[in-house]
Formats: sequence, structure tokens, C-alpha cells
Amino acid sequence: MTLKSTLLATLTTLSLASGALAADAIVVEDAYARSSGKSAKAGAAFMMIENHSDNDDRLIGVTSDVAGRVELHTHKIDENGVAKMMQVEEGFAIPAGETHMLKRGGDHVMFMGLKAPFEQGATVPVTLIFEQAGEIVVEIPVDLERKDDGGHGSHGHSHSD
Repeated sequence: MTLKSTLLATLTTLSLASGALAADAIVVEDAYARSSGKSAKAGAAFMMIENHSDNDDRLIGVTSDVAGRVELHTHKIDENGVAKMMQVEEGFAIPAGETHMLKRGGDHVMFMGLKAPFEQGATVPVTLIFEQAGEIVVEIPVDLERKDDGGHGSHGHSHSD
């Protein structure tokens, strides 16, 4: 093995290891997706995102093949007291050692132009894109029956790999 190929192999190994470490720093818990019915053109996903690293991170994007558009959204109350949903282009900060909740009535993943209805018990493949951790693929279970009061509990979970 030449010096050049040895260096390349070492750099590749280090790159893969640092990518795995970055992905392990972000853990997705208690994720679920829902839509309002079989004819719904939109849906949403909710989850707890835990940052186990010593560095702040930011969820800056999301992709999925299940919809025409997938965006990070939140609810804001306007001057008339009406809640409006809006895209959050800058994403969501996930400070080191903290958890950020994506929940009903707050920050969430929004699916627009669903290509097929969300079916109870199915899973939705989603790629979360972070500034530091990079891309993390999660399989989010569809739960159309879940009653969520804004807090998450022991309703199952999904980890990043």
C-alpha cells in the first residue's frame, strides 16, 4: 500500500467515524406522524430531538418522498389572537445537552401535497438535516389515534442510526 492510499484510507475511516459520532449526538425520541384523514393533502410529524453532544446544533431542513413539499413549521399568534402556521426557514436551535420538542400547536415537520394517505401503523421515512450532525434518517410511525396534550410520554420511540 502506498503512502497516498494509506492516508486516503485513514482519512476515509476518520470521516466515517466522525459522521457516526455526530449522528449519535442527536437522538430522536417519541416520534409520530399524522394527517386529518384519508383525503388529507397535508400531514405533520412530532418528536423530541435530544442533543447529547457538547456543541449546539440546529435542525435546518427536512426531506421525505411522501409529499410534494416538506418544511419545518411553527405556530405564531397574530395581533388578533389567531394562530397561524408558518415556515421556519432558519430551522430550530438544538442547544448542547438539551431537548427540543416538535409538538402540536408548536414547532413541527409539515408535509404538504401528500402523495398517498397516511395509514395507521405505517411508517414515514424522513431525513432530518442538522448543521453539525448532518443527515439523520428516521422512520416515523403514523399514529392517527394519538391524543397529544403537548407532552410526550412512553408511547414508543425512534432512534437515529
